[in-house]
Amino acid sequence: MTISPVTVDNFRSRIVSSDEMIDNAVRPETASFEQTLLSAFDKMNSKQQAADSLAQRMIVDPESVDVHDVTIAMAEAGLSLKMAQSIIDRMIKGWNEITTTR
Repeated sequence: MTISPVTVDNFRSRIVSSDEMIDNAVRPETASFEQTLLSAFDKMNSKQQAADSLAQRMIVDPESVDVHDVTIAMAEAGLSLKMAQSIIDRMIKGWNEITTTR
């Protein structure tokens, strides 16, 4: 019995912008808010996937992975997720304050 790995589709590949996308590698200061946010989510996702990969390798072959590397990867993934949650919460709060007329 084989367990197939869980894969996450890269949602950025399906996003089409109305104007030409600016190459962030060349000029990161001209990146739009959308591009910056999507890039941050991609980095967070890659940290989550790296931590999952290390944890699976540790379960399958414990001698191939250092326990400290797994712990560090899981801590980085958890921290990046908490930061993303905080940013999303603040964005929603800011949007609600903008749309609410007092």
